Amino acid sequence: MLTSFAPGNREPRVSAFQPLAVTLALTLMLVVLWALMHHYQGFARDGELYAVQASARLNPALGADVYLANTSQDRYSVFSLLYASLIGVLGLQHAALLLFVLCTAGFLAAAWALAREVSSTDAAWLAVAMLISTTGFYGAYAIFHYSESYLTARSLGEALVVAALAAHFHGWRVLGLLTAVLALVVHPLMALPGLLLLICLWLPIPKAAMGAAAGLLATLAVALIATYAPAPARLLTVIDPSWLEVVRERSHFLFLNSWAWSDWELHLRPLLCLTLSAIVIDDQRVRRLCVGALLVGGAGLGVALIAGAIGPVAILLQGQAWRWFWVTGFVSVLLLGPTALRMWRDAKCGPMCVTLLIAGWTFVPVDGTALIALALGLWSLRRRIEDQTGKYLRWAGFALIAIIVAWVFATSWPLFTSVVVGKAQESWVIDRLRGVLGSKISAVLFFALFWHWIRSQRSPRAATVISVLLAASLAVILPGTFRQLATVGTPAEIAEFAEWRTAIPPASNVLVVPAKNSASFVWFTLGKPSYLSVDQSAGVVFSRATALEIRRRAEVLAPIMEPDFRIRSQMAQEARGIKLEDQTRPLTLQSLAQICGDPLLGFVIAKEELGFDSIRQTHSGTWKNWNLYDCRRVRVAAPTA
Repeated sequence: MLTSFAPGNREPRVSAFQPLAVTLALTLMLVVLWALMHHYQGFARDGELYAVQASARLNPALGADVYLANTSQDRYSVFSLLYASLIGVLGLQHAALLLFVLCTAGFLAAAWALAREVSSTDAAWLAVAMLISTTGFYGAYAIFHYSESYLTARSLGEALVVAALAAHFHGWRVLGLLTAVLALVVHPLMALPGLLLLICLWLPIPKAAMGAAAGLLATLAVALIATYAPAPARLLTVIDPSWLEVVRERSHFLFLNSWAWSDWELHLRPLLCLTLSAIVIDDQRVRRLCVGALLVGGAGLGVALIAGAIGPVAILLQGQAWRWFWVTGFVSVLLLGPTALRMWRDAKCGPMCVTLLIAGWTFVPVDGTALIALALGLWSLRRRIEDQTGKYLRWAGFALIAIIVAWVFATSWPLFTSVVVGKAQESWVIDRLRGVLGSKISAVLFFALFWHWIRSQRSPRAATVISVLLAASLAVILPGTFRQLATVGTPAEIAEFAEWRTAIPPASNVLVVPAKNSASFVWFTLGKPSYLSVDQSAGVVFSRATALEIRRRAEVLAPIMEPDFRIRSQMAQEARGIKLEDQTRPLTLQSLAQICGDPLLGFVIAKEELGFDSIRQTHSGTWKNWNLYDCRRVRVAAPTA
């Protein structure tokens, strides 16, 4: 044992630490890459909906909100129970941040473990870098993508699904199945495709394909029977025209016949990549994974197409089977690293195919689907390429890499030479680095170079020094990554609006005029139900009562604004240059009296001073000089207003 400390034995002892030092350096580099390319968005989009579901368990008055009053997704998930318990201990902002960090770290760690199981440790680092550098959109209009930058039940559900797949390939199949079942009680819509993929991995490929076909036929039969056979239809709810009109206007992305070509192209890209990976990687497990992901994604799109076209049957449309494609997209990106490493070794078209494949996901100026299709076609024909042609093709691949690098420098140079206007939120260097890495292809190139360099080091000294520098840089980068621009729900803002909170009864609906896209201020700062915002109409597909009430409230607000739940119509108007805010009318005493005619509207918050009794906000900030109007007093004074 003591001989290991002798000078002649020092090198073996140092070498033993090399893998650990490299692992630490690569891990920290991935964290830095994520921190520079992403911003935590707090209660953006669906983040506020899951936050209010959890908050309602602590503040029962929020249960009267139109979003929660009827059937919602929360009834099928235990996520809000976990979320609410943390809110009770840490407060809303800190609970959301903690869960987000845990879910994101869990997702990426599980992805690394899965990539290592189906390929190698070296390829796993590249796989996670690709997941960080790309945006995995699924569905239409670029609304949803996996590993979002705000907390939802999807965040935890996705992490559990990926962990289940990693456990399966590690040989812990029962644990993987149990983990997928656990994910079902967190977010059934996101967990179901993961469970289906595990089933595909258990079954022989022909039987899995037959099962997918049988599922599509069964869905078609159910939709036809529910729509055209009166007696059995009583067991299944078919969405009636009044309900359907609201759903189509608010959530048109549910109907695949409304998708644009750009939406279908985003779904074609993973299909091409999975096909390429299955051809390139000579591993039966990987091929089964590719085929299973293709079957799940294709079946999901088929079920969603039937659900939107026939009936529509409520439960089929609510199932949103197009979401199954997130697993397909995830697997396709996860395998980019292993596929690229295998192709690179090909003496003829390796560099060209790798460059086309990676650029297809990260090089914005060109059509990514076309590049990936070209890579697939070129690789399929590689055996017919003569040696001399292959030599020229190889050099052409290196030339293409050089062109992309030149493009990165050309587009990045103005970022470093431009003058900063206004007060910067972060240091000049970090702000510029975020801009450079925002091109995606530059982030991939940077990490690939770092990955190659750090693995080539013989001594752990360089990796250790780099790790220390990366850890120090995170202390500067992370505050900007997790800076919350909104202050809703913080103790300071709650105290600031104590007078308004006291004046408003617990279950009284509050409207902010002009109506904002978000109800966060009313929910989390005032702790009251919101009368109407576009986010509150997100659940119209789950409840007919909610859909009709949303439409009724929008009609009540007609004197001051156009219905904001009509997103499909708004998109058509915006294409003609007409924006929703252009159709918003100032609040007047007359319009205040009109909208307060609805007994469900309790209070109105507006900037207009109408000469009517109000509680005015005097604190400095965004809400300074805004007014709180009590609709009960307005209704009493309405005859003389």
